[in-house]
Amino acid sequence: MSFIEFDSVYKSYKMGEVVINALDGTTFEIEHGDLAVIVGASGSGKTTVLNILGGLDNCDDGKIRVAGEFINEYNRKRLIEYRRVDVGYVFQFYNLVPNLTALENVELATQIASKALNPEKVLDRVGLGERIGNFPSQLSGGEQQRVAIARAFAKNPKILLCDEPTGALDYNTGKQILQLLQDTSRKAGMTIVIVTHNQAITPIANRVISMRSGKVVGMKVNSNPVPVSEIEW
Repeated sequence: MSFIEFDSVYKSYKMGEVVINALDGTTFEIEHGDLAVIVGASGSGKTTVLNILGGLDNCDDGKIRVAGEFINEYNRKRLIEYRRVDVGYVFQFYNLVPNLTALENVELATQIASKALNPEKVLDRVGLGERIGNFPSQLSGGEQQRVAIARAFAKNPKILLCDEPTGALDYNTGKQILQLLQDTSRKAGMTIVIVTHNQAITPIANRVISMRSGKVVGMKVNSNPVPVSEIEW
């Protein structure tokens, strides 16, 4: 039994009279401690996978198992607990609270998690130990993304979900963020799932899941992931 399992998952949306099949029998597995990359073009279904895995959306059919439990069978109360405790989410555009400092943004997450880490130590771990008193407007884009990652880390979640975490960053800063994620997966043994359209970053992953039109069209396990410093795009 794998740590994360999607088994024949379906999800459709209705826009007017048009039905869009976002997921069409999607099936894959991710092992505990993997750095997994789900890659595909816009409309491939990868973000829908992330939203369902993160408890932000429900599937129409199929089974989703995380750490031995079928999250698609959770009631509303248990799903809220799952989102609060088990999942850390990193968005493309940071979503920081502008009138709170870096430390206060991270502290927000620790207030709702039962096994939270020390916010100052987590910010130091992502290289922002000297910027904890700064507001988002006083930080660069890369630093803001580091705060967002620290906020997700601080919950001490079972899974860290990253939606195009380098999409709003320049090349060098994007590589720094990917290095941080790769290091965290290796050192902390955290299961990290990144969704992206950027094929060039797939060599850094332990597991690569390729999607097209709501289906998994390829799954590859890398026994020797490439260091982030060696990839180019």
